[in-house]
Amino acid sequence: MIDIIWGRLSLLFYTAIFSIISVVGLFYSNIFIPFFLINFFLFVISIKDFMQKKRSVLSNFPLLGRFRFLLESIRPELRQYYWESDDDEVPYSRNQRTMVYQRSKNIGGVRPFGSLENMYNDDFVWLNHSITPTSIKKADFRTKVGVGQNSYDMSVLNISGTSFGAISPPAITSLSRAAKIGKFAHNTGEGSMSKYHLKGGGDTVWQISSGYFGCRDKKGNFCQETFKKKANNKQIKMIEIKISQGAKPGHGGMLLAPKVTEEIAKTRGIDVGKDCISPSKHKEFSNPSELLNFVEKLKKLSGQKPVGIKMCIGHPWELISIVKAMVTKKKYIDFITIDGAEGGTGAAPAEFTDHLGSPLKDAIIFVDNALIGSNLRNRVKIGVSGKIVTAFDMAHMCALGADWINMARPFMFSIGCIQCRSCHTGECPTGIATMDPLRYRAIDIEDRSERAFNFHKNTLFVFKELLESVGVNHPSELNRRHIVRRLSESEIRLADQIYPKATTGELLKEKGNKKIADPRLNVYWKKVTSNSFNFINKT
Repeated sequence: MIDIIWGRLSLLFYTAIFSIISVVGLFYSNIFIPFFLINFFLFVISIKDFMQKKRSVLSNFPLLGRFRFLLESIRPELRQYYWESDDDEVPYSRNQRTMVYQRSKNIGGVRPFGSLENMYNDDFVWLNHSITPTSIKKADFRTKVGVGQNSYDMSVLNISGTSFGAISPPAITSLSRAAKIGKFAHNTGEGSMSKYHLKGGGDTVWQISSGYFGCRDKKGNFCQETFKKKANNKQIKMIEIKISQGAKPGHGGMLLAPKVTEEIAKTRGIDVGKDCISPSKHKEFSNPSELLNFVEKLKKLSGQKPVGIKMCIGHPWELISIVKAMVTKKKYIDFITIDGAEGGTGAAPAEFTDHLGSPLKDAIIFVDNALIGSNLRNRVKIGVSGKIVTAFDMAHMCALGADWINMARPFMFSIGCIQCRSCHTGECPTGIATMDPLRYRAIDIEDRSERAFNFHKNTLFVFKELLESVGVNHPSELNRRHIVRRLSESEIRLADQIYPKATTGELLKEKGNKKIADPRLNVYWKKVTSNSFNFINKT
């Protein structure tokens, strides 16, 4: 009751002030006019708050209630700068962001006075080192993807999908330019190959989504001529068919209306000022066999450049059906990019982000086992993405089965992102995740591209030192026996002892009653065909 009375009094208070100043202003107008105008303005707002019915707090506490909404609006910033612990990952910790900032500025990234990690916590993970470390001359680790003269030597660290539209023109150019300087790859994301990627000049992986942006007709169908014309650009090194995305698997990409400018609409082939929502599935294929035919079509149209798929692992039989189709049809996808459920995005329903799709480590093990068991592991390469930020994270993923690593958010940190998490609003304060020229004018392309390059260079240097300490010469030599994990206070195991493992070609052999180690492969391999992503339910 007292609160309600105080709310009403706040209105009466400004009414009284307004009345007094009105009277005094008659005698001292030159002095009190500014105060009169200010209080008149506050009085009008108070009346408006009191009369409106949409927000009860404002109606009961005119004007004063606005402080509540102000504090609520800046809560994330207050938490990030004042109350968040250094190791709170929400989604990236202050320690992680600081490390990226330091490496992007060539400051270093060393840690004094010992580790901050509690090494006796459950699930603590480390690498075993060797007493006979190796000496590696260059940190430029490469993996050959595809076959023939247009195969591509992929760097072990690359920029993951960052669409033009989701991030700004100078941000795109900065990242592409960094890729050119460092001789690594930049994935376009589903927003198509834009003139800003071309301006940057870096090696590019062109991602083709279910919306076929950049290679679609007016009805949203795939257009061969448009694709062929663009795909033969020498800057495009590989083609990636996006089947699903980690942060929103089973959901089409989302670029909300505030970001859909005329330029973006032209680049993507869509309408200006309307939400751009990709279909949840492709029109070009509906089963594994049709997917492989689409891959073959893109290879032919692009001059036999490597073509792969990107997916977040969901139903295990769907991935198994694709692998089995490659075995039976003898048509091959050149690479599979695995996007973990912990991946990032500019916009997605919270339930999709938090509770849908397989986390990255479990997905790597499964895909690696499927390819090993089908004797395709040397032919089909694996790239991974999803909340990877440090050189240790890279080594961890390579040990579990990855050939290379893609990062998006860490590279965004390197060019100035402060994790304010307003990507979906178009009001990014750093000018990175916005299409507002007044905001992205702050990005100096030359400076930011150097920072992104520095982050790549310095991370690979530490990665090289890790490999030397482990006693290997290349990331491909890492395996699950190099990773150690504490399961509890009294139990420590190698990753090789925790995860199921496949033997080369075991799925192609008649096993009789002998079970395959990976239970997903054991259950579904004989129940899938190249004619459907579903499995045959037979006992």
